Amino acid sequence: MVSNDMMEYKNACLLKRLRKPAGCVDVVIDTDTFNEIDDQFALAYLIRSEEKLHLKAIYAAPFHNEKSAGPEDGMEKSYDEIIRILTLMEREDLKKTVFKGSKAYLPSETEPVISDAARDLASRAMAYSEENPLYVIAIGAITNVASAILMNPDIKNRIVVVWLGGHSYDWPHNREFNIRQDVAGARVLFGCGVPVVQLPCMGVVSAFTVSEPELEHWFRGKNKLCNYLTDRTIEAGRESGCVSWTRPLWDVTAVAWLLDGDFMEDRIVNSPIPEYDHVYAFNSNRYFIKYVYHIKRDKLLQDLIEKLTT
Repeated sequence: MVSNDMMEYKNACLLKRLRKPAGCVDVVIDTDTFNEIDDQFALAYLIRSEEKLHLKAIYAAPFHNEKSAGPEDGMEKSYDEIIRILTLMEREDLKKTVFKGSKAYLPSETEPVISDAARDLASRAMAYSEENPLYVIAIGAITNVASAILMNPDIKNRIVVVWLGGHSYDWPHNREFNIRQDVAGARVLFGCGVPVVQLPCMGVVSAFTVSEPELEHWFRGKNKLCNYLTDRTIEAGRESGCVSWTRPLWDVTAVAWLLDGDFMEDRIVNSPIPEYDHVYAFNSNRYFIKYVYHIKRDKLLQDLIEKLTT
């Protein structure tokens, strides 16, 4: 059992590391890029924010839905999509930083899934420290990150994980795509003591949307990347059958948390416990994480437009 004094000390250390970084920082991104169009926006936004965020590695994350035959196929398709985005952005230099991730989800809360991505993070993070952490932007199932932590628990004190996963704590269930694919991985993340910034999907990040008229006006014709993103997003948006559709660009918000802009509101909470029946459990004795509860949609969309179209 952890004493109250020890828990207070750990929480004090976590609070320091959960502050937004004041200067330039090193980041890696873990992304199921082929799953939806928002990952492509997020990756491009990160690359175009290099005055603040220094991208060191890109990890392809697994996913399984109608776009993939299974988590391995989803990871492979995400890897190919990462390469496609880098080609559109004419960033050949970044292709050597792309690593393939897990072919399956965690079999348990103690067994990692070994992959090039998990190996790289488990090794790369050791060059950092509590005072100068590596920031891990995770926008898919958390398998690669959880595996790296299980492979090398020492990295918990050398990284900060910014994860888009789960729903709002007020949402009636927690069957969110990223978290329900690998509940064991989410339990590792929220239970191991690593500093976490959580961006919940429904009820919070779902507010960050874009519409077809906005895409056509602000993005169309600006460059090859913008045309690709516009076409893919409109194609996906029209599938709803609603004339006045909007589509969330969920994953952009995880990148935005690390930037200087006044894009969201967050607060300190106790780490939640993702249960296998897709609800949260809560315990006031759990260590602290940072929880984003509001997105300033217009400010963030303006910054995204400016960075991707110039």
